[in-house]
Amino acid sequence: MADYYADSSVLVKRHIQEVGTAQFCMLADPEQGHTIITVHLSRVEVVSAFRRRVREGMLPVADAVQLQADFDGLCQTEYRLVGLLEPIIAKACYLLVQYPLRAYDAIQLAAALYANAALVAGDLPPLTFLSADAYRSLKFLGAK
Repeated sequence: MADYYADSSVLVKRHIQEVGTAQFCMLADPEQGHTIITVHLSRVEVVSAFRRRVREGMLPVADAVQLQADFDGLCQTEYRLVGLLEPIIAKACYLLVQYPLRAYDAIQLAAALYANAALVAGDLPPLTFLSADAYRSLKFLGAK
């Protein structure tokens, strides 16, 4: 059993067939006993991903509504959501100054760092950060 931080690009894979869907579905299976952590903002990003597919004609509206309901259910029952707290906002701002990130990506990374610090402070193993985005470098995950 391990702790994983999943950003929205990974969370979508549990609902829409993409490269990596099988791997994340297996990892997120409750029988595996892993904890999936994400920031509350992921709820907005995942719904946005569903709706973008509707606008592009790749997903019927009724399916998007069902996917959103399924995702909301997982947020309530299986995922551990991190609140968008001031330390996370401050860390996201720092990351934006230091690295060429988009705002929501900086928030996702800052939330992962916050969750990781809490785990390590409790003498637990560090989490694994999951993203399907093509980041140039994740070396800054240890940034202060």
